[in-house]
Amino acid sequence: MTGVCGWMGPLPLDGAPQRLIDQMTGAVGSGPGQACTSIGTGYGIAATSPFGLASIHREEGLLAAVDGRIHWDAPDLARMAQDISPAAALALAYRRHGTACLTMLHGPFSLAVIEPAAGTALLAIDRMGIHRMCFAHRPGGLVFGSHCDAVVRHPAVARNIDPQAVFNYLYSHMVPAPGSIYQGVEKLLPGQFAVLRNGRVSRDFYWEAEWEDDESGDFEARTDEFRQLLERCVSDVLDRHPTGTFLSGGTDSSTVSGMFRQVTGEPAETFSIGFEAENFDEIEYARIAVNRFRAHPHEYYVTPDDVVRTIPLIAATYDEPFGNASAVPTYYCALRAKEAGIEVMLAGDGGDEIFGGNARYAKQKVFETYWKIPAAVRKGLIEPVLLNLPGAKRFPPARKAQSYVQQARIPLPDRLETYNFLNREPLESIFEAAFLRTVNPDEPAAIQREAYFRTRSRSPINRMLHLDWKHTLADSDLVKVGRMCEAAGVEVRYPLLDERMVAFAAKLPPSYKVRGYKLRWFFKEALKDFLPQEIIHKSKHGFGLPFGLWMQHHAPLHELAHASLNAFRERGYLREDYLDRLIDVHRSGHATYYGVMIWVVMMLEQWFQSHEFHGGR
Repeated sequence: MTGVCGWMGPLPLDGAPQRLIDQMTGAVGSGPGQACTSIGTGYGIAATSPFGLASIHREEGLLAAVDGRIHWDAPDLARMAQDISPAAALALAYRRHGTACLTMLHGPFSLAVIEPAAGTALLAIDRMGIHRMCFAHRPGGLVFGSHCDAVVRHPAVARNIDPQAVFNYLYSHMVPAPGSIYQGVEKLLPGQFAVLRNGRVSRDFYWEAEWEDDESGDFEARTDEFRQLLERCVSDVLDRHPTGTFLSGGTDSSTVSGMFRQVTGEPAETFSIGFEAENFDEIEYARIAVNRFRAHPHEYYVTPDDVVRTIPLIAATYDEPFGNASAVPTYYCALRAKEAGIEVMLAGDGGDEIFGGNARYAKQKVFETYWKIPAAVRKGLIEPVLLNLPGAKRFPPARKAQSYVQQARIPLPDRLETYNFLNREPLESIFEAAFLRTVNPDEPAAIQREAYFRTRSRSPINRMLHLDWKHTLADSDLVKVGRMCEAAGVEVRYPLLDERMVAFAAKLPPSYKVRGYKLRWFFKEALKDFLPQEIIHKSKHGFGLPFGLWMQHHAPLHELAHASLNAFRERGYLREDYLDRLIDVHRSGHATYYGVMIWVVMMLEQWFQSHEFHGGR
């Protein structure tokens, strides 16, 4: 396990404390690495990292544990972190400032501070959720860990699957925080901390982004600031470790790879993944970036056999079910880097979510214009006439107008999920009735609403960005990249998610992010003489996996998928006729679209099997 874990309080141990802390730190194996542990009456704590980033400090009834590449505002704390350990600096900062010390701590991290005699504890993660923290509050104490598997290895925490989490996973293709796959185990949100005091756990945010809704701004001045900041953010994540870059051929990875060359004067070791599948292979764009920045390229074409081999590894590596299929190419990219002697990979994740690069941002602007029409006109004329127009479905213009109004009437952020598999037909036709009675179908949408409306901005663009920081980045993409890099044995760093860059982007006017319907307007304009024009103007693609297409023709992949779905029938979550329909429509020519849901269900079953949950629920 990489991260922090432990317990505090008079909890049942069911054996020797040292053996228990060893079991918790071994919850997710990542090979040999640094591990620090401390145990005593009523507590056990550990910090472990294969990259040498973990430390523990103990003094006068207080224990501090931290994992991550952190730095401090205060010079004396920075010196202490360097001369003694980051955990020693954390302990001193906590003594001085309590939970306010978190505002002075920067970079990606997970941490725990416990005071066993006082019965108090502090848990926290970094501002963007690059690291994670899970915990279970039990009478008399607290069990915590950077991985859910570590928490449920403690005998005080039951290893029971939460039905709501299964529903949330099938809706979101991962288990979104604050819930987890296990009953009674919670996860912190980005920029959040939890405090145990007087037997109660409270949660709060120590940081939230300051957004700018004002549309005024000096483009030239901001461009100069941005380019200088971009260079600093890349420079600051470089050190003596052999370093490479992910290169998909998209805007972000190309920017990071090009800036590597500008900062170091040396060609970047770039790693790219291709697919022998139409509309999925983007190696040509990666090669354009390689030529532009005179990089040293490494390419690998993922095969269907690779997918078959990797599925069990993915299921075993993640501490919760994880349905993002691009984990496969991410793993092979990181693995090829490891084989080439690379120890650190720079990833471009975050650019779309802080600068406005996802297509849904522009699409939702189209629907938001509907709300600018006076309510009396919308409700008194347009909706009564258009939505009740006889025979409208037979005429394409009328049908499109009806569809537009029907979607526009759904407020954000719920409208973002219009095409979600679970919103396309009645839930009663998807789920077994007994299972459906145990869950709240509105919970996934409620989780998204919380992040959307917590945004300190009136702009729908900014609110969608903030939602994606939580839902797309922290809950999904950063988990995907972080776990797969760890499995391959390389450390990953995210220069575009540097707090300075995030703060800069948040202060940009919303129209600098999506101008009209142009995505990432400011980013692309500011780098139009740096990035190749072919990459600036290409459509967004990413690390998509042609699973649905390959499943049709590759027998081993087809057999594994069908065996997984057949095994899943016994668990009592999805109706058997729904699973049959998934397979039928996949065969009938909708391979890519329905392949997504087949993958999601398959990976849930594979996770159950790898974590030894057999039979029914």
